[in-house]
Amino acid sequence: MAIKERMSGNEAVSYAIRQIDPDVMPAFPITPSTEIPQMVSTYIANGEMDTEFIPVESEHSSMSAAIGAEAAGARSLTATSSAGLALMWEELLLAASNRLPIVLALVNRTLSGPININCDHSDSMGARDTGWIQIYAENNQEAYDNFIQAYPIAEHELVHLPVMICQDGFITSHAVENIELIEDAAVKKFVGTYSPEEFLLNPGRPVSVGPYSVSSYAMEAKKNQEIALENAKAAILETAKKFKKISGREYGLFEEYRTKDADYIMLIMGSAAGTAKQAVDGLRARGKKAGVLKLRVFRPFPADEIAAALKGCKAVAIMDRCESYNGNGGPLGSEVTSALFRNKVMIDTVNYIYGLAGRDFTVEETKAVFGELEDMIVNGKQPVQYKYIGLRK
Repeated sequence: MAIKERMSGNEAVSYAIRQIDPDVMPAFPITPSTEIPQMVSTYIANGEMDTEFIPVESEHSSMSAAIGAEAAGARSLTATSSAGLALMWEELLLAASNRLPIVLALVNRTLSGPININCDHSDSMGARDTGWIQIYAENNQEAYDNFIQAYPIAEHELVHLPVMICQDGFITSHAVENIELIEDAAVKKFVGTYSPEEFLLNPGRPVSVGPYSVSSYAMEAKKNQEIALENAKAAILETAKKFKKISGREYGLFEEYRTKDADYIMLIMGSAAGTAKQAVDGLRARGKKAGVLKLRVFRPFPADEIAAALKGCKAVAIMDRCESYNGNGGPLGSEVTSALFRNKVMIDTVNYIYGLAGRDFTVEETKAVFGELEDMIVNGKQPVQYKYIGLRK
């Protein structure tokens, strides 16, 4: 039976962690993810969890400790934001290349500089090529649901990769929303127990973790890691199908909102998808065929699936909450257009940069983007590519 509650995104993720009851959680505080280790440590202090909490001296140390614990056979996790993720950089690569199914609760916050504590996706996008699976949430419910699904994905026999569960800093992490929780026993059964085949503290089967790899073998290891990431797509969908049975909520690689007959589609990630949906409802009421494709899974990138979902429309607005500093567009702008080209889907696209460092992204601005798409197709007026939305005059 669903448990109706009101929670912030940080509370929801912390509650999911309590229900899962992992073995080890090293963590270091950083805004806006600090509440997660704070709440989990309170659960532990109150005897509601058996997790070993390790207060460490930095985020680099927290990921190092998670790697050590996971390699030893313990189900491990941590939480961080922004510069904390950047400080973990070396360790992120090690966790993925060592095929350790760690879970990281990432509360998205802009990377410096200038220093700012509000939301954009520059932290997770900066880590997009570290080999981690990345799953994004629109709201608090999805942050909770995504975290419960994280371990079955990470620990899947064909995957064995770490997972980054992302939610927007303050917008979801601190805002309180209605939420439906799943009973503890159902979550425990769904996640199951962690029984790794190989681990360091198994005296009967000694293994090495993170050894030096000579050139004759390193490339094969990287290819196997890439194959595992490809396998993750099927594991994500398989896990989502099982999750629907205990929750009634359905998830895929992305969500299509009123896209079936849409002429113009906005592709977007995270909390701003809610704003886009509201704008689409308003446009539909005026007879405009607009829709939203909300990307949930960024890694592995569902290139073929996105191309298939967009092929029937006339134009797409690709929305990046991150600056890639390549002089050409954002990360989504690059990857979505590449996916369309490779699949020979020749539709017009415009890449927009929005919401950096917590800048508001409004319904009216969303409608204006759709207006530019329509003006481009109907009147041949070419909009500015790689355009910043909401800049001060």
